[in-house]
Amino acid sequence: MNIKRLIGDKSFYKMTFTVAVPIMLQNFITNLVNMLDNIMVGSVGTEQMTGVSVVNQLVFIFNLAIFGAISGVGIFTAQFYGKKDNDGIRHTLRYKIYICIVLLVIAMGIFLFFGEFLISMFLHESGDGVDIALTMTYAKEYLAVILIGLLPFAIANAFAGTLRETGDTFTPMITGLIAVVVNCVFNYLLIFGKFGFPEMGVRGAATATVLSRYVECIILVVYALLKRKTKFPYVRYIFKSFTIPSELTVSVTKKAIPLFLNEVLWSTGMSMLSVAYSLHGPMVVAASSIANTVNNLFMIAFLSMGSSIGIIAGRLLGAEKHKEAVDSVNKLIAFSVFLSLIMGVLLATVGALIPALYKETADEAKELAVYFIRVFAGVMWIDAIANASYFTLRSGGKTFITFLFDSGTLWALSVPAAFILYYAGLSIYWVFPIIQLIGIVKVIVGLTLVRKKVWVRTLI
Repeated sequence: MNIKRLIGDKSFYKMTFTVAVPIMLQNFITNLVNMLDNIMVGSVGTEQMTGVSVVNQLVFIFNLAIFGAISGVGIFTAQFYGKKDNDGIRHTLRYKIYICIVLLVIAMGIFLFFGEFLISMFLHESGDGVDIALTMTYAKEYLAVILIGLLPFAIANAFAGTLRETGDTFTPMITGLIAVVVNCVFNYLLIFGKFGFPEMGVRGAATATVLSRYVECIILVVYALLKRKTKFPYVRYIFKSFTIPSELTVSVTKKAIPLFLNEVLWSTGMSMLSVAYSLHGPMVVAASSIANTVNNLFMIAFLSMGSSIGIIAGRLLGAEKHKEAVDSVNKLIAFSVFLSLIMGVLLATVGALIPALYKETADEAKELAVYFIRVFAGVMWIDAIANASYFTLRSGGKTFITFLFDSGTLWALSVPAAFILYYAGLSIYWVFPIIQLIGIVKVIVGLTLVRKKVWVRTLI
């Protein structure tokens, strides 16, 4: 392929940054605050950080289930926006709200009745000095509070996703920034009991998170309703009727279910990887929490590019500009890889210094976290290509293919390999990089499908 075809002109990158930069900035601030939260909890003790990390692994499944369901509907939202069909956008927003409520009821039932059992899957005695019973106590305290924030998280994501898909990435960014500032400030106040606030430890961390989610949800929904006549016409009459055309419901459901299942299976697969890693001892759980938090901060560039690919390609496909969609995707994938190489270098150098900030966390966990971070840095380009391919395929409604591509490789290759390698007696220092390198399979499959243009289609 001609390299020049992978490089856009000034107007192309201006358009790209208009979409991507607000998403990048929001993700950067969110992950930066998550890292600060992680450091604050880690400064209380290893058991506390491990307990919070385990619960966040479980809540992560709910979060991605919401993301998957909303994203499946969002394919139609972006294409309706390309056709300037406000009625269609309104129906998809209603659908998102419905699916969020259903998923919330299911998640609450699972966490309330099976929460302790699920937490215990991540906790294994290994003689490394971590108190398992105490870790379980902290995890249960954290879970009991964090459940209160699931509803506003779901509703906020339904509205934020719709705004992004219809060209407004700025509003979700601002509301997200307000939320993370609230989260960070109240974490400091409630974890350590500063300025007259009670010292609540892990319960304080959970309370701050819940508060930030309600703030974000209220601001986002109220603003959208206030601007319904001028800026967001599709929000008008959103609650006047609760019906969705049956034909659209069937079409959306067919596309949304594979993406929903993919996110659920992918997140549970990642949790099973964590279970496999936890067999090596609680220190590995703590190290993984630190490394993943740091890695997420440096991954925002190419992850945000993936979201941008889905939005830009979806609009072009909705407007039936197929040739422009193909050209844009090729350039966006190349740019995403370029960004990942830069961020990989920064992660290996600057990122590897961050674990030292966890003052009360065991040295063994911090040393292992540095190793994990450097492995993440080495494979970041792999993740960038896989992520870009995923969003490209999704933009054209190829949700079943993305399901096989994303969750299929994880469950068929990564998860079994992690357990097999553990029982084969390999150290985590070998197991972890081997599992990360399995992502090369996704790179090969993803680029092949993108190149064959199986995703180039208009759905509406």
